[in-house]
Amino acid sequence: MKISTSIVIALVFILGSYFLLNSKSETDNSVSAANVSVVDGKQIIEINAKGGYFPRKSAAIAGVPTILRFDTVNTLDCSLAVRIPKMGISQNLPPSGVTDIELGNPKPGTIKGTCSMGMYPFEIDFSP
Repeated sequence: MKISTSIVIALVFILGSYFLLNSKSETDNSVSAANVSVVDGKQIIEINAKGGYFPRKSAAIAGVPTILRFDTVNTLDCSLAVRIPKMGISQNLPPSGVTDIELGNPKPGTIKGTCSMGMYPFEIDFSP
């Protein structure tokens, strides 16, 4: 009786974890344009950095002067070190504050970034 109860509890835990992780990854994979604005002719993409980058996917317009703005609030994990290899960007962020990174006028395509450890990815899709 004790063994079958333990098995049932383990299965409930495993299945619950599976559904929880899958529902979170679907949310993380949605593309957000709500974090993109144009101010004084410059496109600003705002990303929160704490325990990862949010939103993980952003949609922006190619060919527009672009600023990637990271906002940190009491961030103490590896998301403080941003890397965008394709653009040669390696930037450390403060634990709290706003950091702007100039991206120039990105061409159509996807720019992928990550934290210094590669654990927290993000990407920006630039369309014409």
